[in-house]
Amino acid sequence: MATIYDFTVLDTKKQPVSLAEYKGKVLLVVNTATGCGFTPQYEGLEALYKQHKDAGLVILDFPCNQFAGQAPGSEQEIVTFCQLKYNVSFPQFAKINVNGDDADPLYKWLKDQKHGLFGRAIKWNFTKFLIDREGKVIQRYAPTTKPEVIEKDILKLL
Repeated sequence: MATIYDFTVLDTKKQPVSLAEYKGKVLLVVNTATGCGFTPQYEGLEALYKQHKDAGLVILDFPCNQFAGQAPGSEQEIVTFCQLKYNVSFPQFAKINVNGDDADPLYKWLKDQKHGLFGRAIKWNFTKFLIDREGKVIQRYAPTTKPEVIEKDILKLL
């Protein structure tokens, strides 16, 4: 698979969504959790999205319960939490696994494109991947990297 556009994922209602719908956009793909120390990053992600969505930025949120069970709710519970607490308006998807044999194919591909500091595996919630308008992975960011820090790299692609 050559680009992110070759993948289909499930939305929060478990309906298939082709990522080709986002062709020509700058994407920030994030594995999230609602009960994590990094959960307040939703606020920064939403601020980035609101500020730059008209220029072509889309944030894609993939909840993951693989790290200390920090995303235990159903998809609808996660969406409700994110909307009530952080006013999230960017696309959210069904929960996935990002590591292991049953890792989602999208995340297998993302990890192959950009390794982290200590290898391929996703180390924790809120690991971020920046994708250019051609669907190629440009950068991978650690969970500790706040969304505001990524803005300069996003602006280069917009």
